[in-house]
Amino acid sequence: MSTDEQEFDQKATGFHCATCGMWHDLPMEFGANAPTIYNNIPEDERESRCELTEDLCVIDDEFFFIRGCLELPVIGNDEPFIWGVWASLSNDSLKRCHEIWEQEGRESEPPFFGWLSTSLPLYPETMSLKTQIHTRPVGQRPFVELEATDHPLSIEQRDGVTMDRVREIAEELLYP
Repeated sequence: MSTDEQEFDQKATGFHCATCGMWHDLPMEFGANAPTIYNNIPEDERESRCELTEDLCVIDDEFFFIRGCLELPVIGNDEPFIWGVWASLSNDSLKRCHEIWEQEGRESEPPFFGWLSTSLPLYPETMSLKTQIHTRPVGQRPFVELEATDHPLSIEQRDGVTMDRVREIAEELLYP
């Protein structure tokens, strides 16, 4: 591999940190462990009011959420950048998701309507953006598709991002 190819390869897979000067691998995914509303509930009330798993969350038997992948295509790269997010579902949609969760062929299910329920940093407020939640094969988290709007996150999902944008996100989140 030539020096130019090595430099390109390093740029594609990592970055030099402006804070510490060290080389870091470039993460292609960041995510939230719970919907934003969950984090607003006092810790001493969470056990009695919330049911939280890696994939589903129910709050007060009234608010229902599913964890999914909001993917941003990366221009010139086969691998997308992924925001691990939560989206709200109706009670009926959550029941249906639960029914088909381990069912082969669940990816043929029509998408579920939801509202983005994760406040993502580095963007204008992302809470309550309209979504379509697409189930995927068993073992894969759902794909979260934003409604096409002029919100920067929607534009990035539609048009893609550069590796420079991915590096910018990583630097801001890991080393603010």
